[in-house]
Amino acid sequence: MKIWTKLINWQASKDTRTNLIFGLVFLLFLGLGGRLFYLQVLRGEYYQALAERQQEFLKEVELERGEIFLQNRKGELFSLARNKRTKLVFLVPRDIENKEETSQVLSDILALDKEFILSRMVRKESFFEVLKRRLEREEIAKLKKLNLSGVHLQEEIIRYYPQDEFAAHVVGFLGGEGIGQYGIEGYYDGLLREERKILRAEKGPEGFLVFGLEEIWSPEQNNDIVLTIDYNIQFMAEKLLRENKEIFEFEQGTIIVMNSKTGAILALANNPSFNPNYFYQREIKTFKNPAFQKLFEPGSVLKPITMAIALDQGKITPETIFVDKGMIEVEGHKITNFDRRTWGEKSMSGILEKSVNTGIVFVREKIDNQLFLDGLEKFGFFKPTGIDLQGEVFSRNKYLRKGRDINLATASFGQGIKITPIQLIRAFGVFANEGRIVNPFLKKRILQEQGQEIEKKDNQQILSSQTAEQVTQMLINTVEDSWLRRAQIPGYFVAGKTGTAQIPLKGGRGYHPYKTIQSFIGFAPALEPEFVILVKLNNPNTRTAGSSAAPIFQELAKFIINYFQIFPDY
Repeated sequence: MKIWTKLINWQASKDTRTNLIFGLVFLLFLGLGGRLFYLQVLRGEYYQALAERQQEFLKEVELERGEIFLQNRKGELFSLARNKRTKLVFLVPRDIENKEETSQVLSDILALDKEFILSRMVRKESFFEVLKRRLEREEIAKLKKLNLSGVHLQEEIIRYYPQDEFAAHVVGFLGGEGIGQYGIEGYYDGLLREERKILRAEKGPEGFLVFGLEEIWSPEQNNDIVLTIDYNIQFMAEKLLRENKEIFEFEQGTIIVMNSKTGAILALANNPSFNPNYFYQREIKTFKNPAFQKLFEPGSVLKPITMAIALDQGKITPETIFVDKGMIEVEGHKITNFDRRTWGEKSMSGILEKSVNTGIVFVREKIDNQLFLDGLEKFGFFKPTGIDLQGEVFSRNKYLRKGRDINLATASFGQGIKITPIQLIRAFGVFANEGRIVNPFLKKRILQEQGQEIEKKDNQQILSSQTAEQVTQMLINTVEDSWLRRAQIPGYFVAGKTGTAQIPLKGGRGYHPYKTIQSFIGFAPALEPEFVILVKLNNPNTRTAGSSAAPIFQELAKFIINYFQIFPDY
């Protein structure tokens, strides 16, 4: 009886536990079903949209970088910077079976050190290693033929400069991070790469794969830039620098050609130069453009500026006479002429013709100190020109602007004042532009904006047209003087001036005993100017600019006159 009672109690207890378990499972499924009903029915649309938002995304993709072109007078385009498709070779170390043998084969094909290649193969933490970029056709063909395990080719787009060293300081280059450096590449970096297309894509289950890549917006084309530089004038300018470097053995040379009416730069050449395709092989200092990134003391080419300021203020006339005694004293400092010559009685034109230091100091002393500084500021010597090239430098000439008589006296003939060549040619262009100053520039148009022509830049009147005409006549007389016969062009009036400036010693105390910067700046035809040319040579093996820079000016000016088919003046 007791046993039967125990069996009944045990069975009852078992049924209770089973019912309890079933009850709990039922409640669990009931809760889960309720939750699914809430998510799928009541909130289904919301979560569906959220899921699509997480899976689908919009992606901006940069287009190929805009290209840079030069053109000639006929409008023919020449590529200065373009995009080129090439291949790179990379390694997947874990897939390489025989590392020793493979490294030797790659060394023979790619002309790389075997140990260098081997060191890339044994990097355990690396999934892949880029071995070499910009492969040659022969290298690509050999690698494809061998089909080595763990060695792969991949296409890439690189920046290519088909003209090599030609106009290198103008174009700059694209750095390793894909950012434009120096020149046009640097200044217009945002414009050249600003266009992007928008893609709609879908992530895979793991969030890594992309499905359904679809282009939903794309611009019509990139921003390709056409420069004001004329291919033929640039070519001749660089050719003249190369040829004359052997003759005059100068350390560095610069030629700038500018349209005085608009400020458009027709040529900007430097020697030595560099190849932007291999910029990584050169020192950083090589990339600086001496035309606007290096200061110098210009010397006598600044004398016409001083003369113009005095004429414009009515302090002198072209007929004013100065009697030179070979020396003039300012604040206890003695100032003499070149070769310590004495010129006697000279008109204002004669002072420029013979480049008389004492005479131009006489002219400077006719001008109030502050008005002289104001005049230099109007000519743009205390501020940048705003040329559209990356990294323009300038000097505020703070020491000069303190207004000491001796500093203003030496500045009147171009010593003790620091400027850049681009500032100088802009200032000199005032005489060729009836007293108006313009800002130099290089971007002529964007190819997307076909038909847009060069617009004149800030055409500010800083001199009266009469003063500009008077200085121009003085500069014509200067070139016609026997000293400068090597700058003359038969049949044409040329206005110009030489400068032979001393080079300051490092530390700013005194000048180098025998090194000079020699320059010539002028425009032609003088009565109806078409162009202004500056030739600047650092430490040539001649005594004066009349023997070095002037003949280079003459050759280039004659070329441009023939190229532009300009009729003679007389």
